[in-house]
Amino acid sequence: MAHTVDFKDVSTSGLESSPVADALAGLRANEARYFKNKYDHAFTVESAAQATEIVEWVTRILREERDIVISSPALEASLAEVDRIRWAHVFYESGLAVNVLYTLAEGGKRAVGFKLSEGMDAPEELAAFKWARQKSKLAGTIRGTYFVIKGDHWP
Repeated sequence: MAHTVDFKDVSTSGLESSPVADALAGLRANEARYFKNKYDHAFTVESAAQATEIVEWVTRILREERDIVISSPALEASLAEVDRIRWAHVFYESGLAVNVLYTLAEGGKRAVGFKLSEGMDAPEELAAFKWARQKSKLAGTIRGTYFVIKGDHWP
């Protein structure tokens, strides 16, 4: 069952098996605050077991675009459509968060973003990327990177 992420009262619910559960919960709350402030959209997530289509779509994009396979199990996922942009998020047990920005208009922006929770190392499958740092009151220091999607990956 989907639940709305509260960015004022951060909870590790659904993320307890992560070794960096508190930091991952902060990262998830940071995403929720972004969507509320930018789009006035409530950020909801559901367990990866219930959101298999979202997880499979993100997995397919990673594999087809860059031959990336995330080794950590997915814990939660989210899918939202705001301002004609499809946003998918997958939160992994390792503390990794992957988001896909997929503009519905032809020729629009399409990219995959990776964010590492504070306290986690970059996974081996993402070692080739350069990481930027960002401070967050909710998530501490977030390291992030991205790549532009070149192909058509409409589900």
